[in-house]
Parts: sequence; structure tokens; C-alpha cells
Amino acid sequence: MADENEPQTTVEDDWGAAMAEQEQSESAALDPKPASATVFKDFAGGDLKTGTHNDIDFILDIPVQLTVELGRTKIAIKNLLQLAQGSVVELDGLAGEPMDVLVNGCLIAQGEVVVVNDKFGIRLTDIITPAERIRKLNR
Repeated sequence: MADENEPQTTVEDDWGAAMAEQEQSESAALDPKPASATVFKDFAGGDLKTGTHNDIDFILDIPVQLTVELGRTKIAIKNLLQLAQGSVVELDGLAGEPMDVLVNGCLIAQGEVVVVNDKFGIRLTDIITPAERIRKLNR
């Protein structure tokens, strides 16, 4: 019978050890030790010798989609199917009105269309501030 009791004793010992460990962790949580000061490196300077950079250089090569929007319109599918070469689609933008400049679909500026060396371009006339962009996102 002693052999039958050994596994139970081992299980009971393991259970008792787990309970004692839990009691110790609970008592440690109730009686916290004074927090020691943690020392952090100062990242303000950006230590180039260790390879730590505190600047924006590592994201400058990420490509983004820049779009200039002349205007928009809604059109029924039956009218869309009737479009052919030479068709004119009326947009809600007015001639002379600033065009929207979007980066990855987010409005960042407005500007006016210019032609430089037979290519279209845009001269930025108004940059949207980060606060304005956040305000527009919350609408």
C-alpha cells in the first residue's frame, strides 16, 4: 500500500508547493518594496556610434501615393455605360478653385494647377495643419 500512496503524496506535495508560492506572491504584492530608480539612456542626442538614431532618416525612403483631385461626381451606372471617347463628365470642382492634394487618401494641402515644360504640376497654396487633419478624421 505504500506504493499506492506515493503518487498521491507527490501530487499533494506539488499542490502544497504551488499554494505556498501563491501565498508568497500575494504577500509580496500586498507589501511592496520601495521602487528602485531605473536609469534610461538619453535619446535626445542620438548616439551615432552605437547606431541609435533619433531622427526621421530611416522612413524617408518609404513611398506614398500623392493624388491631386480636380473634383468628384456621382453618376448612375446606366450613364457610366453610355460614356464614350469625347464624353464630358461634369465635376463638382469649379475652375480656379484650389485642388485637393492627398497623400494615401488623406488631405494634406490645397493648390493650383500649373504647367511646367508641357507637364501638369501643382503649386501648393495651403498646407493642412496636423490639428486640422485630426479634426477632419473625427467627423
